Amino acid sequence: MATDLIVIGGGPVGLVTALYAAHAGLRTIVLEPRSGVIDKACGEGLMPGALASLAELGIDPPGRPLTGIHYTDGERSARAWFRRGAGRGVRRTTLHRCLLDAVDAAGVDVQHRPMVGLAQDQHGVSVSGRGELRAPFVVAADGLHSPTRRLLRLQVRSNGPRRHGLRQHLRTSPWSDHVEVHWGRRAEVYVTPVADDLVGVAALTSARGPLREVLAEFPELTARVAGATSVTPPRGAGPLRQISTSRRVGRVLLVGDAGGYVDALTGEGLSVGFAQARVAVEAIGAGRPQHYPAAARSVSWRSSLLTRGLLTATGPQWTRRHLVGAAASLPWVFQGAVDELSHPR
Repeated sequence: MATDLIVIGGGPVGLVTALYAAHAGLRTIVLEPRSGVIDKACGEGLMPGALASLAELGIDPPGRPLTGIHYTDGERSARAWFRRGAGRGVRRTTLHRCLLDAVDAAGVDVQHRPMVGLAQDQHGVSVSGRGELRAPFVVAADGLHSPTRRLLRLQVRSNGPRRHGLRQHLRTSPWSDHVEVHWGRRAEVYVTPVADDLVGVAALTSARGPLREVLAEFPELTARVAGATSVTPPRGAGPLRQISTSRRVGRVLLVGDAGGYVDALTGEGLSVGFAQARVAVEAIGAGRPQHYPAAARSVSWRSSLLTRGLLTATGPQWTRRHLVGAAASLPWVFQGAVDELSHPR
């Protein structure tokens, strides 16, 4: 039976792409060299837009409700609520298991083999790697350090700050139904409740060193989790900023982090990735892959704009010190930004 679409990458965005394709009646193969549930360093907060995408696909992962975002710098704080539905704190492994079960139920063929080469012509794309597969279209969802992006020579060197992410889980009862963002001199730390007795602690920083050294800058937070036991070892990711010259080359479309990534600052990675997966499948289903780049920009420009603005604003130390105060002084601006970013659709 002929294949309509090959998806490279079996993480959440790749599996969501395959599910959208299956719902559209496209026969799809997913290529992922790793088997089983895959963990990754991330904030683990699903924004309302991400939950809406999953609901479209019949997926309802277990976790803890999230009602908003809370900024704090230890002295001042600002809160905003999700006014168009709650988000959810979900372990990355839990989300991946739910998606694997969904693609299996949908009859999607997941093959554990690598992609090592691509060749395309006016009729389709051949993908090599322990044999060869061919389909009219390919979607690359192979992540932050996308081999497809590099193979297609779309990678551009970034001259900006090299920021990394770190994440660990602590056994303690959540104390808030908001995602807490702790702002420091050199880092931001995100605290996300993911179970009734578990929180995820993720740091974004340009400083090199273990997570415990990053957390030492946040005495209020370290006092809060004093005595909590570590459930998972620290896991890292980065550098975060990745630049791609295009999200499409011929019949190959890049979705999620594979198409370029600014920073995890706004927590919108999966929401944007899922929205891009949807519009990529729509473009393929219509036989118009050339429409995908503009559609992808339309569902990600708000997130990219705010992320770049925050990275610029928080670079100078004096601006970083005043950021939370500004959010507290202009609550309608902060609330409006959260409203926009929570639904990148």
